[in-house]
Amino acid sequence: MENVSTTLQPFPIFVSDEILADLERRLRSTRWPLDIGNEDGYYGVNKGELRELVDYWINAFDWRKSEKAINAYEHYRVTIDGIPVHFMRKPGVGPNPVPLILSHGWPWTFWHWKKVIDPLADPGAYGGDPAEAFDVIVPSLPGFGFSTPLPNNPDINYWKISDLWHKLMTDVLGHAKYGAAGCDVGALVTGQLGHKYSEALYAIHIGSAQKLDLFSGDRAWDLSGGRPLPDNLPESVRHRILEMDRRFASHLAVHVLDPGTLSYGLSDSPVGMLAWIYERWARWSDNKGSIENVFSKDDLLTHATIFWVNNAIETSMRIYANNNRYPWSPAHDRWPVVEAPTGITFVGYENPPGVTTESRVPSFLESDRASWYNHVNITAHEQGGHFIPWEIPDQWVDDLRRTFRGRR
Repeated sequence: MENVSTTLQPFPIFVSDEILADLERRLRSTRWPLDIGNEDGYYGVNKGELRELVDYWINAFDWRKSEKAINAYEHYRVTIDGIPVHFMRKPGVGPNPVPLILSHGWPWTFWHWKKVIDPLADPGAYGGDPAEAFDVIVPSLPGFGFSTPLPNNPDINYWKISDLWHKLMTDVLGHAKYGAAGCDVGALVTGQLGHKYSEALYAIHIGSAQKLDLFSGDRAWDLSGGRPLPDNLPESVRHRILEMDRRFASHLAVHVLDPGTLSYGLSDSPVGMLAWIYERWARWSDNKGSIENVFSKDDLLTHATIFWVNNAIETSMRIYANNNRYPWSPAHDRWPVVEAPTGITFVGYENPPGVTTESRVPSFLESDRASWYNHVNITAHEQGGHFIPWEIPDQWVDDLRRTFRGRR
């Protein structure tokens, strides 16, 4: 347990009035771009849409209300290998709750799990079986939210985080065995737990099933692999490929190759930071053309404020570059690579080109990704986008419970 602080320090969330006043001052003094000819959002976030949200941030958003809701849960901070780790906890209500650690992604915060925490911890209060209760642990990834700052750890990536999480669950919290779940980058963290520490995992549940070497290689940022689109592609497939490029290409390219340069602007301007992460929330969620079908203004600004007040944008973005710069290497050569029993939730909004929701599971099983996982429960939902536990929380909870049945 070297370099691990096993004393839990209560850490109620509080942002000083001075920091909030500085945020308001910066919002009010924004110099806006012209944004001419961008009514359709072709060039990125539309100024009118963003300005409406910023006006709300200045004049109507109540951080103290969000803070109160967040503090309805237990919060702690510990230091592991010199790295500050904040986590939220909801004790399980049932005869034998299983410890469960939930890992978020980018541009997520720990609060993106809020809709599933209570049903997972207290299923009896939501029409479920108390025997399926979990003791829910929700950390902020290092460099995100309140797991900041990281002045001495410039190399944090997903597989290093999994080592921290294992120490948190075993050395700090004292669990010999536990469960894990995650989405986006958090799915890679969770997959690595299921690979390296499978003997300590009851099971894992993830919101995708990428190979753990996803970010390895010289062109990890290039969705196309450098290949032009064939001329004979069906139009629907071509359209879907280009749609996915618009969603993810700039995100991956900048975050893998140049996050530090971007961070100078985003760390200084809350509007710049909001624009960058808002674009992902808008394009990646299954919002049917209006982001407020998924996220209210208060939701969006709660997450944005968590990023801003902790100056977390730079260190959170750098995780992509570090996933590539410090590539994953296997802890063993056994197959499947991820030996822990694995549940997977797929959503229609992220169906690959040429794949329907009905064919999503068979398509996955025929792919080379399937052999990486000891998959025991796979579900594909027509509804839902990238932020699965926020967008379809009931389905996510049901899927996860099935994964753990008979494995407690």
